[in-house]
Amino acid sequence: MNEARKLGVVRLGTVEYRAALRLQDAMVQARIADAIGDTLMLLEHPHVFTLGRGADPGFIRRQAPGVEMHRVSRGGQITYHGPGQLIAYPILKLEGVARDVGRYLRDLEAVVIDALAQIGIAAERRAGMTGVWIGGPKIASIGVGLRRWVTFHGFALNVACDLSYFDAIVPCGIAGCEMTSIAALGGVEIATDHLATLIERSFAARLGYELIEAVRPGSLWKLIDADAADCEARSQAP
Repeated sequence: MNEARKLGVVRLGTVEYRAALRLQDAMVQARIADAIGDTLMLLEHPHVFTLGRGADPGFIRRQAPGVEMHRVSRGGQITYHGPGQLIAYPILKLEGVARDVGRYLRDLEAVVIDALAQIGIAAERRAGMTGVWIGGPKIASIGVGLRRWVTFHGFALNVACDLSYFDAIVPCGIAGCEMTSIAALGGVEIATDHLATLIERSFAARLGYELIEAVRPGSLWKLIDADAADCEARSQAP
C-alpha cells in the first residue's frame, strides 16, 4: 500500500530575514539529501525590501529608514516584507509531472486564492503576471527559487501590514501597482495565525498532500551551524 504524502508545517513567528535565508539554504540541502521531507515554513519578517536575482534597482523610489535591503536568488523584482504579512516558504522536492515551474507558480496562486475564498474574499490571477489580485490592487506577491528541483522562497500575503512601505518601491516592478491587504479591504478581521491554518490546508489540498504534520522549529534550526541557538532565540515562535 502506498504511503500517504505528508507535508511538514512549521510556524516560526517573526524571523530576521538573514536568518531565514540561512535556514532556507540549510533546508534545501537537507531536502536534496532526503534528510527532511517536504516542509512549509510560515513566518513573518521585520521590515525588509528584497530584490530578485535580476531585479532592477531603479525600482527603488527612495530609501526607507530602518528597512534592510537584500538581493536574493529568487525570480521577480522588488517587494516589501514586514509585520502583519504572512510569509510562506515551501521547501519541496518537485518530481515527475510536478517539475514544471509555471505549474508550480499557478499552484501557489491557487493556494492563496482558495484560502481567501474561505474568508469571503474573491481573489484572482492576472494574465501574464505572477501573484494574486483583488480587482485592481495586488494582495499577494510570489517569487520562487529552485535548486536541483527543490523549491525555496515562496509567497507573501498582506494580512494587516503597513502598506505605506510599498510607496518607497515599484512593487514587483509593475508601474502603477497598488497594494492592498485583508485589513485594508474592510469588513474582515482575521488573525495571521488563523490565516496560516487556512493556508496550510489549502496548500496541502492543492498540491496533493494527505497528511499535515507539525514540525518543531528547533529541529530545523539545528540544520544550520553552531549559531543555530542564536537564530532560534531571534525567532519569536512560542
